[in-house]
Amino acid sequence: MYKVVNKLYKALILGGDVSLSVLDTRQLVQDGRDIHKLDDRHAELLGGLLTAGAYMAGCLKSDQGAISITVKSNDGSASASVSGDVNGHIRGYIEGDGLKGGTMNVIKEDGFFRPFNGICELKSDDISENLMQYFQMSEQIDTAVWIRTKVTDGVCEYAGGVVMQIMPGAKEEHMQAAEDLMQQISGEEFTSGEEIIHRYFPDIEEQNLYILFPEYKCNCSRKKIADIIVSLGQEEAGSIIDEYGKISVHCHYCNKDYVFNYNDVERLFSRK
Repeated sequence: MYKVVNKLYKALILGGDVSLSVLDTRQLVQDGRDIHKLDDRHAELLGGLLTAGAYMAGCLKSDQGAISITVKSNDGSASASVSGDVNGHIRGYIEGDGLKGGTMNVIKEDGFFRPFNGICELKSDDISENLMQYFQMSEQIDTAVWIRTKVTDGVCEYAGGVVMQIMPGAKEEHMQAAEDLMQQISGEEFTSGEEIIHRYFPDIEEQNLYILFPEYKCNCSRKKIADIIVSLGQEEAGSIIDEYGKISVHCHYCNKDYVFNYNDVERLFSRK
C-alpha cells in the first residue's frame, strides 16, 4: 500500500520575528490508528498528540534530543502518551475514553543541563487549545496552534496543522500580522501543508524553507528488552520464569509483545 510522506515545514517569517511550522501528518496518524486498532474518535485524539509531538521533536537541537507528552484525566480513567526524538521518530498510545479534564505533562531533553518539565491543566480535548496553554503557562512563549485530524471508517482523511511562535523582541505590527494570518488559516478546512504555504506564505523562498520528515517509529526491540532482563539479574529473572513460565513484556507504543521462555533466558545469561 502506498504511504504518504509526513512533512514538517519550518521557516522564519515577518522579518524573522515569527517562527512558522506547517505539518502534514496524515500517514503518521494512519500508522498510529492501524497499530493500535483505534476507533475514529480515539484515532483523532491520538493523532492530534502525534502531530504535536512531531512539531516539538522538530524543534529539538541536540543530537540526543527527545520529548514526551503525557495526558491524564483527573479520575485516572483515560491517558495518552507520545514520545519523539530529534530524528523525527514519533510514537504514542491512548487508553480509556476521552481526555477532557486533567493534566498535560511535557518533558523536553535537549542536551542542556537537565530535562525541562512543564505541566498544565487541560481545558478541553482539543490539542490546539491545550498546547497553546502549555506554551503560555510553562514556557512563557506566545504561541498560536492550529492542529486538525479527521479519521473516517478507519482512514485518516487529513492531519496536520500550523504553529506560530513569536520570537523575542518581535515588532508589534509583526505580532499582529501573525495573529491575522492564523485567524485566516484556522477559518479554512485543512488541505495540505504545501497548499497552506502556497496560499498564505507565498513569499517564503525555497532555500529558506527547512523540511523534516517525521514518521511513526518505535525505538523498542527484542535486544533492548533482552538487555533489561539481563539487568534484573539471573536470580530475579529465574524467579519470574518459575512463577509465570515466561517473561512477557508489552510495548505500549508499538503494541508488540516480547516473550522470552526458559531457554531464551538461559541463553541470555550464558552469553554474559
